[in-house]
Amino acid sequence: MQGTNRRILQAVLYETGGVLFVAPALALTYDQGMGYSTLLSLVISAVALAWNMLFNGLFEWWERHQRSRHRNWIRRLFHSLGFEGGLTLILTPVIGAWLGISLWMALMTNLGLFVFFFFYSLVFQWGFDRVFDVPLSAQSAQGPVSNGP
Repeated sequence: MQGTNRRILQAVLYETGGVLFVAPALALTYDQGMGYSTLLSLVISAVALAWNMLFNGLFEWWERHQRSRHRNWIRRLFHSLGFEGGLTLILTPVIGAWLGISLWMALMTNLGLFVFFFFYSLVFQWGFDRVFDVPLSAQSAQGPVSNGP
């Protein structure tokens, strides 16, 4: 599976897993009900989904223009840092406004989410690539490449 269909499936699966982890964590951390926290998680997920589509499109464009297209752990690390770092900048004011907390507290909350999602992203992307193969942008002109380290 390649192109837009691949990016949509990847983003939807990724965000579904994210909501399942974040909603209970926010409910416990901020003593909010699961409904309130789930709604915030869905807002975060919607923003992240849009960012995911944009970021992955840009990342794959960049990747296609590299001499080596192999998705090694360094490239996966760069991908995760770029995605989660950008999302942290976008979501900090959203979280602050939703929870009625300062931007500093929202940033601390977001950094906690960043740490979790940084590792979640690395593992999820590796697993997704193992199941669905790497995108064309990570394949050499001779065909698919190994998904290994």
